[in-house]
Parts: sequence; C-alpha cells; structure tokens
Amino acid sequence: MTLGEITVVGGGIFGLACAWELARRGARVRLIEADRLGAGSSGGTVGALAPHVPEPWNDKKALQRDALVAAEGWWAEVAAAGGVDPGYGRTGRLQPLVEGPALDDRIAAARARWRGFAMWREGAPQGPLVPESATGWLADDITARIAPRRALAALAAAIRAAGGEIVEGAGAQHPDRLDAGGGPVIWATGAPGLADLSADLGRPMGNGVKGQSALLGFAAPGAPQVFADGLHIVPHADGTVAIGSTSERDAVTPGPDAQLDALIARAVAICPALAGAEVIDRWAGVRPRALSRAPLVGAWPGRPGYFIANGGFKIGFAMAPPVAGMLADLLLTGADRIPAGFRPD
Repeated sequence: MTLGEITVVGGGIFGLACAWELARRGARVRLIEADRLGAGSSGGTVGALAPHVPEPWNDKKALQRDALVAAEGWWAEVAAAGGVDPGYGRTGRLQPLVEGPALDDRIAAARARWRGFAMWREGAPQGPLVPESATGWLADDITARIAPRRALAALAAAIRAAGGEIVEGAGAQHPDRLDAGGGPVIWATGAPGLADLSADLGRPMGNGVKGQSALLGFAAPGAPQVFADGLHIVPHADGTVAIGSTSERDAVTPGPDAQLDALIARAVAICPALAGAEVIDRWAGVRPRALSRAPLVGAWPGRPGYFIANGGFKIGFAMAPPVAGMLADLLLTGADRIPAGFRPD
C-alpha cells in the first residue's frame, strides 16, 4: 500500500514505538516532537513491565501478557538496529500475598493465564530486596524491567538507522490539518492529546494523572522486582533502584513534592536494605489515562487520515509494541486487529 510519508506526532513511548514499527517495515516516517523526546510521562524512571492481576481476565490483560512474553525479542531487535541498549531484562518479580479466601484462586489463575511464567513459592527467596510476607510470595518470571530514558534513546537510534526522520524542538511544526495528498498522521501526544480528543468529540475520553517516582543509588542489577503495598521497586542494570509511583488525580503542583518523600519511606519499610541509599533522581509527570483504562488505538473519529495512539497510563512501555504493531498493520496492509475496547470510537 502506497501512503507517502507517515507523520507521527509525539516523542514518548507510543510515538517512538509506532515510528520504529513503521520504519522497520519500510515505510517513510517522520516523527515530530515540540519539546524533546521523553519530555512527557515517558521520561520517568520506573520501567516496570509487569502483568495485572490475572483475575478477572479480559482482552487488555491477554494482550498485555502476550506483549510481555514477546518483549525480549522486540527490544533486542531495537538494540541491534540502533546500537543502543534499552536496559531491558526479564528479572521476574516477588509479590507478597495476603491470606484470604481468594488466595488459591489467584494462584491458580496466575498459573493458567500467565502460561507457565508464574509459580507459587513457599520457601523464602534470597537477595538484597526481599519483602516480608505472611503467606509466601507469588514469584513470576514474566515481569521485566526497562530503563525508560535509555529505551527512548534506543528507539530513536533505531528509527534513524532505518531511515526515519526525527525533529525536536522549535523546528517541529505540528500538522493541524492534512494537506491535499498528505500522508496519515498518528497522534501520540499523551495527556494533552486526550484533552484535544475529548474536546473534538464532545465527550470525555480520558485525563492526565500526575505520577511521581524516585531513583536510588543501590546496586542490585540481577535482583527481581518487588511489588508490595501498591508500590513498584525496580532494580536496574546501572546500579540504581527505581521507586514508584504515585497516582494523583487532583494534583496541583507540577513537580516532585512531599508525596514522593512518603513514597520513598514506604519503599524503605518494604525493603529495609534501601535505608540510607542516595536519592539521585526525583521525577514527576502527568500520565495519560483513558476513560476505558485501555489504550486508545485506531482512527480518529470524523478526521480521515488521523489516527490515535494514546492512553498508556501505567502500562505504556509494556503495551507500546502491540499498539505500534496494530497501527502498522492497519496503515500498511489494511488488516484491522484492534480490539473493540481499544478503539477511539
């Protein structure tokens, strides 16, 4: 299918993933970012690629599971194409479980729906970051980590190596309309894009939710992640541990604040080995949360030639590869694999 140049607006994980997926398939791609790559919510520090709880089950969770299984190969191809390491590692995760009538159901569902990537461990795990647990741990081998900023740099390098163009800053003029004969435009503009889509359609499509995270100087590069008390504790390969994140729907302050100090204190309470670790980065950003809680993917209703890739919220880095793949299929071959619950219409 001959489309001319495809424009991607937005230099976060969804925009870069779409540009790479199109470029690697031979399309002519131009990505434009009005600020800098990762200026929005994708420029954080956590990088937890982890599944949601396996019950109840739905299409989003199934797609997320399949994406997590395929992530190692996808990121390896990105690294090979551009020569930049994205910091990917399938290190697994420890999650303390709470005693209750649903415990056996949770274990059985994880075994069945995560397709052998999870197991129940009753013995005490070893390592520098191990949470206490009254009942034991759900240890899964599907969870991985990614270094968000390195991953964006790796994608940018791969896009350029494949012949794609990236324009940042003052030279990036967003296309407000399609000129006659212009190619498709993918809008991957995060929380501001959800506001634009809501205004255009006259109904709420989602909103921005502030999140905060911290990066500590603590070396545990091969240790599994910890997920406890709603908090991700993610060891990275560079000798840091990421802590995050908050979800603040009514936040008014734009940058890091006292809630981040409370987050760090909770992490130390969960993993006392982190006590005294230097805080080397404090991050805050606004993440795009679609009203449906699933990513928004597909044609922009009422605007021929415009397409949406948005709403990654907490799972953007995990879901970016399949989102990009679905849009590439739609634009390049006409194959529509987008689940009904993901469509902007």
